[in-house]
Amino acid sequence: MAIKITEECINCGACEVECPNNAIYENGDTWKYSDGTSLSGTFKNHLGASLSADHKNEPLTDEVFFIVPDKCTECVGFHEEPQCAAVCPVDCCIPDEKNKEDEPILLTKKNILHGE
Repeated sequence: MAIKITEECINCGACEVECPNNAIYENGDTWKYSDGTSLSGTFKNHLGASLSADHKNEPLTDEVFFIVPDKCTECVGFHEEPQCAAVCPVDCCIPDEKNKEDEPILLTKKNILHGE
């Protein structure tokens, strides 16, 4: 399952630099699948949908840092635990119940994002 950032976030930015998928963005920032990944042009995501890696997507929130669920792999394949949660000083990086995924799906997402 993906991780989400709750409204308790203090916008410190500690989580952003720890994400191996560049899935965490500052509140109000646009985001792209190609940010911090090997993606470019058109690609198929883990659900088989064709997407543009370089399309600027609207921010998910203007209030606090946010995690793009389609880019979050819970650090599977990189670390033993989600690094955002490990470094968050206020424990606001929690499992996203709306985006439940098992380890094989998380590894598939990782491989797509990083061309493996």
